[in-house]
This record gives sequence, C-alpha cells and structure tokens, in this order.
Amino acid sequence: MKFIDEAKIEVHAGKGGDGVAHFRREKFVPRGGPDGGDGGHGGSIYAVANRNINTLIDYRYARIHRAKGGENGRGSDQYGKGAEDIVLRVPVGTVITDAQTGEEIADLAVHEQKALIARGGKGGLGNLHYKTSTNRAPRQFTPGEAGESRELRLELKLLADVGLLGMPNAGKSTFIRAVSAARPKVADYPFTTLHPNLGVVRVAEDRSFVIADIPGLIEGAAEGAGLGHQFLRHLARTRLLLHLVDIAPFDDSVDPVKEARAIVNELKKYDQALYDKPRWLVLNKTDMLEADGRDQAVQRFLKAYRWKGRWFAISALTGEGCRELCFAIMEHLTDKQAA
Repeated sequence: MKFIDEAKIEVHAGKGGDGVAHFRREKFVPRGGPDGGDGGHGGSIYAVANRNINTLIDYRYARIHRAKGGENGRGSDQYGKGAEDIVLRVPVGTVITDAQTGEEIADLAVHEQKALIARGGKGGLGNLHYKTSTNRAPRQFTPGEAGESRELRLELKLLADVGLLGMPNAGKSTFIRAVSAARPKVADYPFTTLHPNLGVVRVAEDRSFVIADIPGLIEGAAEGAGLGHQFLRHLARTRLLLHLVDIAPFDDSVDPVKEARAIVNELKKYDQALYDKPRWLVLNKTDMLEADGRDQAVQRFLKAYRWKGRWFAISALTGEGCRELCFAIMEHLTDKQAA
C-alpha cells in the first residue's frame, strides 16, 4: 500500500431541522392550541485515531465528507429525527489543522482519541415553545442552524522514540534492519528510502523502543533539493535523534565532515525545536576502514567536526557496535521518562 502522510479534505456538518408552527385540530377538541415540534439536530463529524491504520491514503480520494441534516418538526408535538454523526478513522499521530487559518484543531496521538472537527446545526424550535397565557396561538418558530463547514489539512506524524538523520546512503536503512525486524529496501544508490519506516528495537523481553527511518537529506533541502523537508515532520515526536554519518565514503572527493554539517544546517532551517532535540553522532561503516586505522579515523573526524556530544562508531552491516548503541538508547529513554 502506498504511504500517504498528508491530505486535504472538506467536511460539511448537517443542518438542523426547522421547527414548525402547527395547531391541534381534531374533532371534538376545540381550541386545541399549538403543537408544532422542534427540528432534529444535524449530523456532526468526528475524527478518531486508530492504531490499525498506517496511512492517510483513503483521504486522498474521498476528499468531501457530508453529514445529513436533521428532519423538520411536525405537528402533534412530533420532533424531527436527529441525523447520525460521521466518524472518520485516521492513523494515530494525525494532526488536523484548519487549511484556511492554520489553527490546530486536534492532535490525535492516542489510540481511540476522538475529536469533533465539524459541529452539526441545532434544530429549530416549534411554536409549542412560544405559548403563554397571553399568547395562546403563537405562530413563531425558528429555522434550524447551519452545520459547520471546513477545509482541513491532515498531517501524519509518526510516533517514534528515536529518529534517524543522515545523507542518502549513510546506512540508515541498513541500521534499522540490523537492530529491528523492519525490512526497508537497501541498495547501493542514493534515495533508496522513499517513505518513512518504523522498527521496534527490543533490548529485553519487556524493554523496547520504536525507531523511525526517513529518506535522507541533502544540502539545499530547504530549497526543495532531493526530497526536501517533506518527511522531517515525522521526527517531531521523537525524544532522541541519531545522526548517522558515512565515515568511509567510496568517493574520495566526498567530505564526511562537510556533509554532517550540511545535515545539521538543514535541520536548523526546518525547525529550531527539532534542532534543539538531544542528538547523538553515529559514525557508520567502520567495516570499510582498515582495522588498525579505525580509531585514528574516528578521532580525526571528531576533531575536524568539533563534536562535544555523545558519539558511537558502528558497522550496521556487520552489527559491530549496534548492540551497545541500542542499550545506551534504552537507558537514555528510561532516564528521561523517569525524570
């Protein structure tokens, strides 16, 4: 199934039914009085998060959603029937905003969390509500209210504990395959990953975390180069970012330090809050270096990059260092949760 992480839809709640002005007219019942009933309420539209849905593809094709209007009131004190509500099921992690104003309407981050996105109109009042001791034959009634209509933007932000950053071919997909059961495509050309992938990393029987792999960034992504910033929203909910760097590129003209700085610059251009998240440096593909020169190569990179934070040297292909990295991540997440 094609991965769709954004969609634009229209929602139109139902109109309330009209009240009615009616008088009781039966044989042998003189001066029957007013008996006009109220109109029924219009149908509302709700959005509900469902963990069994992974994409917004349904809303790429079904873009207009209309609830029915309520029935009009009738005589003999009969109220109009209210219309049924519409429930739109969306993936957990969906953010709903008003396309016109940019106002956030709902952030559905929990399974079965429900949000009202378009309210149905109230039914009008019949003339039976207007009878008084001095107004025994009221002809007043009110029409039903119009339901809300909105253009909405749906954006899916994946729920993951850890997010992977890096240039294309930095080894992100290989890493997520090495530490989880996820099986993203791996190949020896850039932009192998075209949509986000999630993997569950289990470090013990009752201890695990979720890791998200997004398509690689390149310099100039802010201006639309490569896949641009299209998928960076999926890192917004993560608690830790892993910046993977290919420390042994095939092309000698490629400078890993320059590429690493370019990624960080693009991250800052996109979102300062994302840039400020805890970020660890992961130097990948150490298996491509000579065994007796690996430590020196790692230290040269760290010195040139001027990195003062936490770092790890791994080989996602052979699994070297991956186990230690996963245990360190689990410890970090546990400490953050306890704080």
